[in-house]
Amino acid sequence: MLSLPRPPAAWHELLPLQWLMRPATPCVLPPQGLRGLTPLPWWAAISYAGEGRRAILQLRRDPTAARISALLPGLVTRLRQWPQPTLLLPIPSWKRQANPLPGLLARQLRHQLGWPCDPQLLERSRPVLGQHRLNRELRWANQQGAFRCLHRPGHASLPWGCRTVMLLDDILTTGATACAAAAALEAKGWRVAGLSCLGRTPAKPPAKGGDLRSSSRSGGGPG
Repeated sequence: MLSLPRPPAAWHELLPLQWLMRPATPCVLPPQGLRGLTPLPWWAAISYAGEGRRAILQLRRDPTAARISALLPGLVTRLRQWPQPTLLLPIPSWKRQANPLPGLLARQLRHQLGWPCDPQLLERSRPVLGQHRLNRELRWANQQGAFRCLHRPGHASLPWGCRTVMLLDDILTTGATACAAAAALEAKGWRVAGLSCLGRTPAKPPAKGGDLRSSSRSGGGPG
């Protein structure tokens, strides 16, 4: 009997079964999120490094409510300790193709905390350079005067009694963007509680120019 040649192996025969069945490495969530006080009070869901960084980059590619909600338990636990409801305010983008994550974070926190939200209170007063290629000093100069607050507390379009704002962004790096937004709000009489964000970029030792970005950071430019 003739022995017929064996057909080429299927793709699944060329890979170890263990590799096919290996689950993705999970992102470990801090049970009460992360927090700090400089350069302004801040709260973060996770560290923007390793698996946390990959989770946020995936969220940028697929910005869904379910995906962002999975990252928020620790942050929500921490914010529930805040003594009073606070006006949630996503930091606006100057780009025509705006970053969807601050607004998506605002909607999720409004749903889970029951706090009011007004994405129209703050606007950009001028365009800025992308932050991701700038060192610390240039980031602060780049954002100076880049925001305008449209209303004082008590305006008819705003929730009654709200005088405190919680800024929202996707990533906190040097804090230049958040501090510039806070300065515009405080000039109009608002109290800024701080910034809540998805990820906090770990600082590395100052390099030339004072750049404190994470060594794993390779793009995407929040401040």
